[in-house]
Amino acid sequence: MNNRIELLSPAKNCEIGIEAINHGADAVYIGPPKFGARASASNSFEDIEKLVSYAHLFNAKVYVTLNTIFKDSELDEVRKLIFNLYNIGVDALIIQDMSILEMDIPPIHLHASTQCDIRTLEKVQFLEKCGFQQVVLARETPIDTMKYIADNTNVTLEAFIHGALCVSYSGRCYLSQYQCGRSANRGVCAQLCRVKYNLVDADNREIIKNKHLLSLKDLNASSYLKEMIDAGISSFKIEGRLKDLDYVKTITAHYRLLIDNILNDTNLRKASSGYTKLLFNPDIEKTFYRGSTTYFLKQREKNLSSFDTPKSLGKYVGKVSKISDFWFSIDKNDVDFANGDGICFINKNGDFEGVRINKVEGGKLFPLSMPNFKIGTSIFKNFDANYNKLLSHHSADRIIPIEIIINKVSTGFSFYTIDCDNISSKIEVTCDVELAKNSESMEKIWREQFSKLGNTCFELKNISFSFKEMYFIPSSLLTQWKKSIVENHVLTRINNYKREEFVLHPTNHKYNTEGKIDYSLNVNNLLSKRFYERHGITNVPMAFESNPLIVDDVELMRTKYCIKYALGYCSKQHNKIDFKEPLYITNGKDKYRLIFDCKNCEMIIKKDNHSSI
Repeated sequence: MNNRIELLSPAKNCEIGIEAINHGADAVYIGPPKFGARASASNSFEDIEKLVSYAHLFNAKVYVTLNTIFKDSELDEVRKLIFNLYNIGVDALIIQDMSILEMDIPPIHLHASTQCDIRTLEKVQFLEKCGFQQVVLARETPIDTMKYIADNTNVTLEAFIHGALCVSYSGRCYLSQYQCGRSANRGVCAQLCRVKYNLVDADNREIIKNKHLLSLKDLNASSYLKEMIDAGISSFKIEGRLKDLDYVKTITAHYRLLIDNILNDTNLRKASSGYTKLLFNPDIEKTFYRGSTTYFLKQREKNLSSFDTPKSLGKYVGKVSKISDFWFSIDKNDVDFANGDGICFINKNGDFEGVRINKVEGGKLFPLSMPNFKIGTSIFKNFDANYNKLLSHHSADRIIPIEIIINKVSTGFSFYTIDCDNISSKIEVTCDVELAKNSESMEKIWREQFSKLGNTCFELKNISFSFKEMYFIPSSLLTQWKKSIVENHVLTRINNYKREEFVLHPTNHKYNTEGKIDYSLNVNNLLSKRFYERHGITNVPMAFESNPLIVDDVELMRTKYCIKYALGYCSKQHNKIDFKEPLYITNGKDKYRLIFDCKNCEMIIKKDNHSSI
């Protein structure tokens, strides 16, 4: 098992990436100018290079998400983009399209994206033999399966620990492409899993009306990190490349604290350098929060879904206890409210609603407009004004401890700096010197000046002198030398960083079909087709996105989430079913058939051949 544990955070942009590192990330993943699975979170080469330089100062890594499938006409541009990313120092590419393995590319590490649908040992073994250095396991992977995979492979295993859950196996959702022409595999998912549906039976009897039947709560693996480490996971991934700064700060800080607490009792260590000094207490319910689930880490949970809303619920704060014409109160006295807080609830019509609190007076909450609720309504705070104000300012420092040794030389002084990674740097300064009249007082001035390293990433742990009698130096000159020492050591650390590289060689081991070979291979170009042919597949089918003839009985989504189980109608539990199958979900004129593969505990969504679509 890798003895370095990596906390991997998302970055919508360079600023958020830098703050992720400040708040404890060992690595960040960010979108390139094009071809990322979040098309709206792209970044320029200049911004990525800036992030790379900052990350490498702390021995943190930057991964770029080149994880869509490409058209033939895009392959030359993709290859040029890879060279540009390599040249600016990016550590690895997270990819889905196997055409990259057919290209002549620089010796950059490749990580297999969760979009590759990596759920089995056979799939991990195949990808490892292909040359991938890291693979991102499917979110549905249980901890015991993680261990089984880790025990039988050597590749670094990465797993999600927090954030949004795609209801479909990643890489196998075609609902958005089918309905809107917006491919999830091309980075432009319309998120149709987050809209409202009706659930009807074979007789068109309405079972559930107008609910978010496919919208899941967010993953929260906080309680299972130690078990995941013991199982062989060494990279812990936070979802959220579309999330804002407050989310990334909070969630990264939260998991940094948890992981550090675990590492303190092991011989493992974190994957980057220095430590994080937090200036706030992270609370995951005070940022984007849909409610949480551990998904399939241990066993199937019943309450995976969030039927009422796909939006952030925030923190539960109590129930409505009193209602007046202009104010209301809740039944909990230990909740702090502030002007500008946002609350949400399910109104009298069964709809999700939110309102801002304009004024707080004693236990009375005066909203912008009186909500449509009743006594007993559950209230959630989904915007905490004070918490967000706190996070809008400087909220963490990333620290590298250093020691400075000062020597007297013939022309002046030399300053030898060594840090927590045993990286050292040296500068010499030329100056006229004279012994101080009060040696003790002058030593105090030297120490005070060099201990003031604010606005830098360094913290002075010790300063020592090779001479006993102190020399008089003006404070302004000491400040100037200190600045030179810091700048020199920053450059030394960045230049000392050694990127791990890997030369990719063609492979021809057999691809384990794991069942039916179809469009779910997501082969969208001739190079990807050639890759699978080289690995033993004949008559490689083309991707759903490039084959307009795929229309009949098409599988649009496959998921471990089961609506019947969520409603208490699981046949394995011999629960009574009072409706006639097959079941359908509908939205306006759109109608989809639900198929329940009870043997494998999977639900399949297909187009309804008898509907109007």
